Amino acid sequence: MNKKYLLLLALVPMSSGIWAQDNLVNSLNANKSDASKEKFNFTTVINIERTSVKNQGSSGTCWSYSGNSFLESEMIKAGKQPVDIAEIYTARCVYIEKAKNYVRMHGSLNWGDGGELHDVVNIYGQYGALPQSVYSGLNYGTSVNKFAEMQDVLKGMLDGVIKNANGKLTANWLPAFTAVLDSYLGKVPEQFQYNGKTYTPQSFAKEVIGLKASDYVELTSLQDKPFYQKVFLPVPDNWSFDYAYNVQMTELTDLIDNALKSGYSVGWATDVSEKYFSWANGVAYVPEKEFEAMTSIEKANIFNGPKPERVITPEARQEAFDNYTTQDDHGMQIVGLAKDQNGREYYIVKNSWGESNDYKGYLYVTKAFVQYKSTAILLNKNAITKDFRGKLGI
Repeated sequence: MNKKYLLLLALVPMSSGIWAQDNLVNSLNANKSDASKEKFNFTTVINIERTSVKNQGSSGTCWSYSGNSFLESEMIKAGKQPVDIAEIYTARCVYIEKAKNYVRMHGSLNWGDGGELHDVVNIYGQYGALPQSVYSGLNYGTSVNKFAEMQDVLKGMLDGVIKNANGKLTANWLPAFTAVLDSYLGKVPEQFQYNGKTYTPQSFAKEVIGLKASDYVELTSLQDKPFYQKVFLPVPDNWSFDYAYNVQMTELTDLIDNALKSGYSVGWATDVSEKYFSWANGVAYVPEKEFEAMTSIEKANIFNGPKPERVITPEARQEAFDNYTTQDDHGMQIVGLAKDQNGREYYIVKNSWGESNDYKGYLYVTKAFVQYKSTAILLNKNAITKDFRGKLGI
């Protein structure tokens, strides 16, 4: 999840496929309505405990921020004191594993900051975790992530390895690649102190965080694939070629509703490129008309209070996925449910772009938008009903 706004390709510079967050946020702020917040009246129905809003900076690491925020809420749900998990440690481990596949695939793999929600769980199970206090990833003089130069260097290095001027690859390339990560992000400690005890990343994950990677499942909805089976998740940043359980479109929101009612948050991967997704206003819905068909007055008032919504069909969802209007743009965390003054339900969504919007880092997103634009969700298996787990065979 790191490519944003294909329509802006000619306007916003890219570096190794990475969109700088400030450019993205500026583009999403373009449809800001000063009257929006006073015209919406949200009442919270469900409010899941979570940690504070973070800022991913100029990096395409939303998947790591949202996935680790999800794990932090899982700690709270399990009755533990949550840890501020180091998102860039997770990202760094992904870059190592992705580099192996990139070389094996002779460069025929998407390279950049991007990843998927399942990467967080997979890395947690394989590499463990670190607290933010031990590994911030800020090793090059910046106060927030700024990854463009690093990713240019990493990709250039990997492309040089693939060129293979010696005629045969040596084992040296991976330690050299890791040394570049050390330079930009900092070395990973073999052991560290936390609350007076010594841990490794693996023992910290087991003893302090205490979650099991096997407890989490990813789900998607693809109309051209068999339902209630694992299917390949066909998005560019699925560099690990993972599979997800395929469910009906309306079951995505049914599963989210059940999770929230049971006290669980949800990891959410989605598209944010539509004009009816507004970070600045903190609202996303699906208007009855396509944006291009609206009058100038309708466009100016698109976020000035609740509007009628389009009915989303499975066919419309699949068409948007197939014609690239739905992509794996962004990862966030669904942490609650609210209603507007007309009784329409919205998911309360925690983002990782700081607190610069109307709702201090949160958004209100309708169920129609989630059904239409989601690429995947991440759930604790225990947040799924027993009957539905049986349908999936888990």
